[in-house]
Amino acid sequence: MSNKQYSNGISLSKSLILLLSVAGGVSVANIYYNQALLADIAKSFHETSQTIGLLSTFTQLGYALGLFFFVPLGDIKEKKKLIVSLLLAVAFSLLGVATAQSLIWIFAASLAVGLTTVVPQIIIPLAAELSKPTERGRVVGTIVSGLLFGILLARTVAGYVGETFGWRYMFGFAAILMSLLAFVLNWKLPKTKPTVKLSYKEVLLSIIKISRKYPTLKEASIIAAMMFGAFSVFWTTLTFLLEGHPYEMNSSQAGLFGLIGVAGALGAPLIGRFNDRVNPKTLVLACISIGLISYVCFYFLGMSVAGLIVGIILLDLGVQGAQVSNQTRIYSLVPEARSRLNTVFMVTYFLGGSLGSSIGSYAWNMWKWQGVCLTGGTMIALSFIVWGVHRRKYNG
Repeated sequence: MSNKQYSNGISLSKSLILLLSVAGGVSVANIYYNQALLADIAKSFHETSQTIGLLSTFTQLGYALGLFFFVPLGDIKEKKKLIVSLLLAVAFSLLGVATAQSLIWIFAASLAVGLTTVVPQIIIPLAAELSKPTERGRVVGTIVSGLLFGILLARTVAGYVGETFGWRYMFGFAAILMSLLAFVLNWKLPKTKPTVKLSYKEVLLSIIKISRKYPTLKEASIIAAMMFGAFSVFWTTLTFLLEGHPYEMNSSQAGLFGLIGVAGALGAPLIGRFNDRVNPKTLVLACISIGLISYVCFYFLGMSVAGLIVGIILLDLGVQGAQVSNQTRIYSLVPEARSRLNTVFMVTYFLGGSLGSSIGSYAWNMWKWQGVCLTGGTMIALSFIVWGVHRRKYNG
């Protein structure tokens, strides 16, 4: 098995890349379990779909906050200890969701789950740092593929567990899984050295400077936010579509739609390899176009299973492909500040996701499925406008 040497002098083997990919996917799943269970949770608390839809908003908002306050520590702290500590914290937060007895309780616990589920965004810049420049796209694509598997399979697993045992058991199971993952990573991950010597305050202040300095970072982050917002619009409202006419599905059946998006996950490593050979800016445009086509499918064919299947594959491929391409672009800007670059990118990304979850629930309550499609399609169209303005202003 071939190994690569990186800046900390540690061997990055194929097995370690696989472990990082699995760890990222399993941990990121925590913020998506509730999307397949929203209808069940709404019934449990006797609340409307619009109110319970805020669970996804709180979770993703917490994730954005966690990205800002925790991910920058990856540049100044030993990463293995940081990762293990966060996994134990999210396990405790998941138990809070599983035992929630009121809306305030479950909203607060969901915010805490998002806040502490930031391990994947410490893993990605770590993998990028340890990769050869000519292979960085492929490695990042592999890790992002693992994340996408986690995002999509989270809904399938949550739907099955929720239907079989009840939604609370899903979050209890996830808490146990995070504890086990903390043990495995504490055993398998090597220790790493910080990339810079700064105080926590200096690191946070430098994030603001970095976000202002690099136009490419701004453009990539806004595009990612709009794309992920459109992704969240769809997945937050899908469970409400599937439980009604003409589908009449339960949570277990609805969760199976997450498996369909695995086809999109399989495309992420391929797009990563293209990024090593083709201009990533061109690939970003291609992925935006794919995402826009997916919403055309949802609008005209969303009331058929075949239409949903095609749309889901295209949406997941477009969103994740754009993420891989944009992250490959930004990691080359300031190599010693990849965690902080990723902080700016992913905070913006999940603020977009939080916005998408919120307005998606609103669009469903006001205009049902066609309103959802127009809302998601508009967010992707905005990302295309940002792409075009940047190309014109900075001459490509």
